[in-house]
Amino acid sequence: MLGFFLTTLITALGLLVTDIVVPGVNIASFPAAMIAALAIGLVNGSIRPVLSTLSLPINFLTLGAFSLVVNGICFWLASILAPGFAVTGVPAFILGPIVLSFASTLLNRYFADRPIGRSLSGADGKVALDADGGATIDKVS
Repeated sequence: MLGFFLTTLITALGLLVTDIVVPGVNIASFPAAMIAALAIGLVNGSIRPVLSTLSLPINFLTLGAFSLVVNGICFWLASILAPGFAVTGVPAFILGPIVLSFASTLLNRYFADRPIGRSLSGADGKVALDADGGATIDKVS
């Protein structure tokens, strides 16, 4: 559950970066970015595999370049589902998913190097929460 929340949070932060960098991508607020991140996850998990399968012959003929169009369609569909998230124009359609991918990758790597868990002191010892939501208990003498 923690991993899902962190992935959504990083995607939302990536969307805010995309809003700054790409003209035509507009995010109204941070809650709108969180909703848009959920919409992107929903579209990428359900609709994108179908579009990728259907466009396989075109993607083969264009040596993979058509996958940029499939990514743009999914990005645009997510903007329809999420209020406060708008994608207008061809540059936003093509560059938006590319910038989002780079920003999310950089943010993922940045936060992967940081300790996310925090320590809690318990009666029997010290409980440490890790990034995967698991807990380890160290006995204190």
